Order: sequence, then C-alpha cells, then structure tokens
Amino acid sequence: MTTAGTDTPVAAETPGPAAPVASVTTAPVVAAAPVTPVAVPVTPVVPAAAPAQPARTCVPSLVSKLGAREVRFAALGDSLTAGLGDPVPGGWRGWAALLASGLAAEPSDVRMINCSRSGALTKDVAEEQLKEALSHRPHIASVVVGANDTLRGSFDIVTVARRLDAVVGQLRAHGAVVLTACLPDPGRMLGLPWPLARPLGRRMAELNAVVHALSERYGAVHLHAARHSWVADRTSWSADRLHPSELGHRLLAREFHNLLVAEGLPVGEPPSTVPGGPGPGAAASVLWMATKGTRWVVARCTDLLPDLMRLAGQEARHRLAGTDGLLELRSRHATELALARLSGPAPTT
Repeated sequence: MTTAGTDTPVAAETPGPAAPVASVTTAPVVAAAPVTPVAVPVTPVVPAAAPAQPARTCVPSLVSKLGAREVRFAALGDSLTAGLGDPVPGGWRGWAALLASGLAAEPSDVRMINCSRSGALTKDVAEEQLKEALSHRPHIASVVVGANDTLRGSFDIVTVARRLDAVVGQLRAHGAVVLTACLPDPGRMLGLPWPLARPLGRRMAELNAVVHALSERYGAVHLHAARHSWVADRTSWSADRLHPSELGHRLLAREFHNLLVAEGLPVGEPPSTVPGGPGPGAAASVLWMATKGTRWVVARCTDLLPDLMRLAGQEARHRLAGTDGLLELRSRHATELALARLSGPAPTT
C-alpha cells in the first residue's frame, strides 16, 4: 500500500492494509437544488474550439516503451482521495488505493504515489501536488479536487477553472491518462436549510460544469459519480455525511476501473465492492452531527460564513420576489465566462 507522498509498490488488497495518513476535509458534490428560473434571455458564451490533444496511450504499451515493468499511478486531490471515511490500521485507505491494486494483472506491478492531503484546494494541487506527481512520471493520474474551494468566501470559478486547466493539461502533456470526477455537494449532503444549501449547490454546479468541460477538452476519463444511484444510498457514506464509507470508496474504485476497461486500457481484476465490515448506522450520523458536525462546518468555512450569510439573505430576498431564477442565470454565465477564458492554447511543459 502507499503512504501519502511516498513512491511505493501497491500490495494486493487484503483486509486492513496500511494506508496514507490523512486528517479531515471536504468531499463530494452534486448539482444544486432546483430553483424556478425566470424568463431572462441569455446569450451563451461559446468557447473557441480547443486544440487537438494527444490521444490516450495504452498503459501496457507505454510501460513497454519506457522499458519499465510497473504501472505508475499518481493521485492528486483532497480528503476524498486521501481516503477519509475508509479507515484501516494506521490511517486511511480510500478509492485511489483500492483502484491501484486493480491497474495491473499483478498488484505488485503498480507503483502509486498519493499526493493528496486533507483540506487541499485547487491552488495546492496546482502549486504543490502537480510537481510531486510529475516527478513520479505517471502513466495514470487522478485529479479530484475543488470541493474545498467552494467552501471559501474567495471562491471564484474563473480562477478555479484556470488552475484545473493547468493541472490536467500538464499531466496530459506528459502522456498520463487523467481520471476526473464530479461528486455530490456538501450542502445537500448535510441537509442544510435551502437558503444555505442553494448557494453552495450553485458553486458545486459551476465546479462540475468546469470539470466536465476540461475532461472533454483533454480526453480525460470522467466519472459522473453524482448521477449514480448509490449516491443516494446512506450506506455509501460515512458518519460525517460528506465522505464515502468503505463501501462508497469501493464503489468509486470499481466505477473508475470500469471506465478504464471501457476505454480499452488493459487493467487487472476489478476492486471488490464487498466491505470488510458494517457501515455507519443512523445513530452514528446523528452523534457525529451533534458532537462534531457543526464544528466541522465552522472549521471548514472560517472565511465563508459571513459571505454565506450574505448569500443566504440574497437567496431569501430573490425567492420572496419570485426572481430566484436570476441567481441561476448569473451562476451559469459565470461558468460560461470561465470556460471561454480557457479557449486559448493548452498548457505546455
């Protein structure tokens, strides 16, 4: 198994392997709760055609070309990729480590580096994790990040899009197959009141739209995780309601594996979806919310709370006036603007 930031071979999946040490953050993401749009005409901003990107390279062929035996996998992101919610002796495991064991016929032929860390923002991935990942010369790299950015008062989808564009572009320019995903939004998962949940939901929708577009632009292997039925299954989530349980991590790993197979990339046996133990029950969720949930939200939203209160007030005023659809249109326009600004040449190394 791998330790965060350490380049080590991947062991075959066994109950309770060693894992990367992680702390606590954010995670998953879905589109915003429905609002009633108003009839305001908007002219979409259509990004210019993106330059042609290199075709995906079959991992075994690339390995042979480099004269190496192992498949190198780099995982970039936040607490989701660090494995929060899937505890094992010594720390956390998570979907990336589970997927790694299925990237080759023999798990020992996979070398994984987990660059992710709890609380990471797109800025951290672009300025720190990317360099670490590229030094690993990965054949496959995962980039699942951005949820923490939406929980900051300084959130700006144009800036987030620029950072993600640089990260995915650099990895693709180095020949890596890139994995991306969109996930449920924390406001909805926590069951926040609508004046709070909807502004967060819009931010998540903006982030997901950017990830979708960049995945298409660079030919990434993209997982529409928010659309899967298991997202609504309580057993797929840990007691904090924000991070997958062991079952949820296993399902994520299996879905990514299925996508790689569909792309024609020869991989090993798919990760098992059978948990090693029972998931957290309803009582554990209630206890977590009562003892840690509020503190977690406050800790993760330190600079967001004043802005979130402003957004909640704005949401309520527009709803009373029957113009809440304007907020949806503004969010959509911000996303289109962010994508339009990415229409230039792809990043090069």
